[in-house]
Amino acid sequence: MDRRGVLAGAAGTALAIALRPAAAATALPRTETTESAIRRFAGDNPIRPGRVTLDLPPLVENGNTVPLSVSVESAMTPEDHVRRIGVFNEKNPQPNVITIHLRPGAGHAQVATRIRLADTQRITAIAEMSDGTYWSASADAIVTLAACLEG
Repeated sequence: MDRRGVLAGAAGTALAIALRPAAAATALPRTETTESAIRRFAGDNPIRPGRVTLDLPPLVENGNTVPLSVSVESAMTPEDHVRRIGVFNEKNPQPNVITIHLRPGAGHAQVATRIRLADTQRITAIAEMSDGTYWSASADAIVTLAACLEG
C-alpha cells in the first residue's frame, strides 16, 4: 500500500468518526418538546425575560462536561425568594436538564453545575418567584464534540 492510500484511508476513518456522534445524537428520540417541558414547569403563566442570569461558554469543545451557572436577582427573604429554577435545552434526549428547589434561607439564588449537551443548541433557565411570577434567560452554545450519545 502506498502513502496516498494510507492517507486517504485515514482521512475517511477520521471523517466517519467525526460524523458518527452527530448522527447518533440526532437519531435519539426526544421524550417531549422543549415548549411542553417549559409549560409543564410554568403552566400557562407568562414568562418574562430578566432577573435571571445564565452563564455558559458560547463555544464548547466537549459536550460531555459543560459548566453552567444560574443566578436570580432576589433578596431571598420570606417575602421575596426564588422557589425553583428550571433549565431546559433544545436538542438533548430529555428537554428538562435540571430543576432546583430553593428556600428563603438559601442566602443567594445561585447554582453552578456541569451538564451534557448533545449538539449546538439554546439553553433556557426559568425562575419561579414566591409571588408567582416567572423570569427567564437564554444562551446559545456551539458544541464541537457532541454528548448524550446513548446507543
